[in-house]
Amino acid sequence: MMQKILIVEDDDDIRELVAFNLEMSGFSVTKSEKGERVVELALIENPDLILLDVMLPGIDGFEVCRRVKKNQNLKDIPVIMLTARTDDEDIINGLETGADDYITKPFRPKILLAKVKTALRRNAVSKGETDSQEVLIHGISIDSNRYEVKLDGKEIHLSVTEFSILEYLARNPGFVYSRNQIIDSVKGDGYAVTERSVDVQILGIRKKLGDYGRFIETVRGIGYRMVAP
Repeated sequence: MMQKILIVEDDDDIRELVAFNLEMSGFSVTKSEKGERVVELALIENPDLILLDVMLPGIDGFEVCRRVKKNQNLKDIPVIMLTARTDDEDIINGLETGADDYITKPFRPKILLAKVKTALRRNAVSKGETDSQEVLIHGISIDSNRYEVKLDGKEIHLSVTEFSILEYLARNPGFVYSRNQIIDSVKGDGYAVTERSVDVQILGIRKKLGDYGRFIETVRGIGYRMVAP
């Protein structure tokens, strides 16, 4: 089944360029110039992912993202923000409103496509729509069926929360996640996770990983990421 992307971009040239590249890659595309109708349009179209420009006429992309993530029928749809600004403030604002990733303009079509496919794949994993239960990165093996972590074949023991955080970062290498995003990825019955405790959990994970702990990077002012292979 063809996956559908909702593009929200007021610049005609950029919107059509993005749509063309997505369609050439086998995606179905829906387009919008303004943010006011995005929630309504998304409820009708049920897109698999939303590409959302920050600088929109009327309400901006940050507010649109907040509205999408507050809607119970839309909150699980991945949102990738498009921004012409490269300062940390836009990136932090985007992540804090619930965006899954961001792309700075100008961007190469192949980078856009790679991020779209990664976000869709990551969302499928989080929904259990993939058969992949094991991830191997930097010599770290994580088996979600057995709740087992091995370092080059040697097992180490993590708490349930530590395991969930490590698995989340390892399945999405290279991507930076805020503390709130990490909390959202592991929250559930038995998970007592706060922003402050995320730092403590990361510290514990690094300690147990030993030399492998260096692959979990702190991105100042934003959060954490697993170094990409």
